[in-house]
Amino acid sequence: MIEQEHFTVEVIYALPTQQKRISVTVEPGTTCIEAVKQSEMNRFFPEIDLDNIKLGIFSRAVKHDEVLQPGQRVEIYRPLIADPKDVRRKRAEKAKDEGRANKTTGGRVS
Repeated sequence: MIEQEHFTVEVIYALPTQQKRISVTVEPGTTCIEAVKQSEMNRFFPEIDLDNIKLGIFSRAVKHDEVLQPGQRVEIYRPLIADPKDVRRKRAEKAKDEGRANKTTGGRVS
């Protein structure tokens, strides 16, 4: 059996106005959180809480201990500042108040 060589993965973190991408070389068996720690992304963004961050690979949520494969990109997700359900509910209420939606059904007014 041939032992796999080290490989490169990207770790990415994005804010509304900036993003940072760091390539790290890892060995087989490296987990997502280990790659994030190795990238030292929290040096650039101290608000990243390594114990509680949510991670993903190509927009798919993953656990911290998921093992990486060559060519993958670990995404660090920021916490939501507003619950999407609340935002939609408030938008619907505003539409009703402004007469753009039916007060009973919530459907659009023609």
